[in-house]
Amino acid sequence: MACVENLKQELKHLESMFKKDDVRFQIHTANMDELVCKFIGANREKFVIRCNFTDSYPSSPPVWFSEVDDPVISTVVTELSEIRGSATMLLRMVRKLVRELCKLHNVPEPPGLGRLDVEILPESSFQNDLDMSSADEDEEDGEGEEDEDEEDEQNYEMEEEPPDASKEDDSSNIDAGNVAVLERLKTNQRRDYLKGSVSGSIQATDRLMKELKEIYRSRNYRDKHYMVELVNDSLYDWNVHIFKVDKDSALYADLQQLKEKEGKDHLLLNMTFKDNFPFDPPFIRVVFPVLTGGYVLGGGAICMELLTKQGWSSAYSIESIIMQIGATLVKGKARIQFGASKSQYSLARAQQSFKSLVQIHEKNGWFTPPKEEG
Repeated sequence: MACVENLKQELKHLESMFKKDDVRFQIHTANMDELVCKFIGANREKFVIRCNFTDSYPSSPPVWFSEVDDPVISTVVTELSEIRGSATMLLRMVRKLVRELCKLHNVPEPPGLGRLDVEILPESSFQNDLDMSSADEDEEDGEGEEDEDEEDEQNYEMEEEPPDASKEDDSSNIDAGNVAVLERLKTNQRRDYLKGSVSGSIQATDRLMKELKEIYRSRNYRDKHYMVELVNDSLYDWNVHIFKVDKDSALYADLQQLKEKEGKDHLLLNMTFKDNFPFDPPFIRVVFPVLTGGYVLGGGAICMELLTKQGWSSAYSIESIIMQIGATLVKGKARIQFGASKSQYSLARAQQSFKSLVQIHEKNGWFTPPKEEG
């Protein structure tokens, strides 16, 4: 419990020190899930940097990543992982982040940066608990065992508190069924962690959880433009149902016909993510129906530069990718191939087609169609 309160105090302290209108470093979001910062360089360029917290903070350090593919920023963010084991870990990380960025951009540090983590220490309940723990070591063995029991209870509360403390924020504008999905995912993550069978990476899992929450909150999702379902409750394997495309397109007319013939009125995509997401793009393919045109390749792979390492940016949101794919299918004049064998589309064939596509474009570059072609 003390760890949770300490993190709240750190976040509050950062918000009070770095306002949203600060000329150099700004805190835009600060909650139990994430911290969103913005650094303003010497030429007024802006760099958005995010930090995601795990339930076991500060035992497990937060995960930092940048929304811009800047090697200098990435290097600074990577170095933050070297800071460990402190009652003011987050404050020390922010201090190092701001200090290094100011050096690289040759700009003055914000006032009071050097004492960022010192000023909060006297009020830290986490530090008080550390002092109490040291004093308890001198107690008799019997009392020590009781303290261990109390400590176990506190650890249990520490794991459970973050979801509860931020539940109102997390569930705002989210359907009850989707809130249940998020809670089930968190429970599964804790269970897998205790069993030592964690899949994926902390970085990818935290980002995917954030993306899923944002999708559940989004207007497009709530208005049934598309729907997302996790395959076997896996954050790394998504099925995406696209229900709405441009009503003036031939693809829209085909979907109406598909509904009459087969009772299905949507496009089904599959998205899989690797451990190094968001720094590598997801692999996305069309599962159903079989399409011609629309930049869809053999096996269901999709020909889009932004889905390759060359065109990808870690700043892209999953919802923006989903909406872009829907628009690209229409732009490419995709049509449903009625009567086509569903066996034409498979993961293996899609992966092979996409691999060949990337090799071709690495040699010849990407072609951007003239505006008159859509």
